[in-house]
Amino acid sequence: MWVRNNRGSAPRQCFAENKVVHFSSQETTLMKKATLALAILAASTSAAWAQSSVTLYGIVDAAARYTTNANPGQSDKQLVPGGMSQSRLGVNIVEDMGGGLKALANMEHRFNSDTGVTSSPTDFWRQAWVGLQSSEFGQIRLGRQYNVLFDVYTSTYASFRYSPYIEAYKPEIGLSAGARQDNMVKYLAQFGNVYAELSMSAGEGNSQNKSEGGLLRYADGTFGFGGAYLQVTDTTGKKVKATTIGGSYTAGPLYVSLAWAQNKFDTGSLLQAGYTSGMLNAQSAVNAAGNSVSKREMWSGGATYQLTTQLNLGAHYWHATQTHQLASLPGTSKADFFAAVADYAFSKRTDAYLEVDYTKFNGAVAYLNGAQKRGGAMVGLRHRF
Repeated sequence: MWVRNNRGSAPRQCFAENKVVHFSSQETTLMKKATLALAILAASTSAAWAQSSVTLYGIVDAAARYTTNANPGQSDKQLVPGGMSQSRLGVNIVEDMGGGLKALANMEHRFNSDTGVTSSPTDFWRQAWVGLQSSEFGQIRLGRQYNVLFDVYTSTYASFRYSPYIEAYKPEIGLSAGARQDNMVKYLAQFGNVYAELSMSAGEGNSQNKSEGGLLRYADGTFGFGGAYLQVTDTTGKKVKATTIGGSYTAGPLYVSLAWAQNKFDTGSLLQAGYTSGMLNAQSAVNAAGNSVSKREMWSGGATYQLTTQLNLGAHYWHATQTHQLASLPGTSKADFFAAVADYAFSKRTDAYLEVDYTKFNGAVAYLNGAQKRGGAMVGLRHRF
């Protein structure tokens, strides 16, 4: 079919209907403008998409470790899947939506580098959250995340400058109420050198992670001070109230930190045993007295010194006291922990380390084999990407 155009413009093919249609010069001009507008819109849309990023990151860490008194009268030799850091693989997602608003998401999987598998189903996604960030109002995150105790410790007064704690020997993490909480809603905001967080986790059935907490910290590059409080409730309604405060000082190659932490347990709390295990390395367990806790306090302090561009030396000491709930046990038990590390960086991503540690219990607490003293040493290799 042909359509007559009285203005005499050339015919054009209409493929949609398999017809030839005449367009006026005015209509042709309008079509050109529309095409240009669509091209500009497509270009701007592509530019917006270009602001999104998906980053794959991770750590692979393995170490040969030697431990004394690991078994009755025997030492133990093994390859541990994480000496300084637990091996992990993560995905970090940021989408810039314009106007100072960003969409965020993070998924982080933990694995054992010696076997390539996870030790338990809960280790698969150690973090899994989605959130929004506003340049004016801060961040809101929803999902499984680090809690406020862990956040303030690792960001403000970590035990070592080049690694916040030793994965295979981490007494300080035992007072962080499990380090993570499920079903969490967390708000984060920063005002100059002051940073704050508020968090809440729903219990949701059989979860032991119902919690409420907050942190406040100050950091200016030289001095750092902070504190946090978290209350966790188990499925029976029993509570653990955890508090920590501390500070750090950085001057050139020198880093010094000092911290205090306390856990108070309701009688009969189901969380006692789980929070005790974090004070020891992954290959350790204590007797029943170690899981009978009314109150536990820990003081710690240490320093890291960057001797050369590649070599860091660090040492840290922890002293803990524990009041028991069982009337048959002595009122108070004590524990002393010490660790020293030499870390050599081959590059920005790959380092080797030599670590030694020593543990001593006093009072009713002992390892399962009855020993109250234990030493350890390891040499390992870590790659971060």
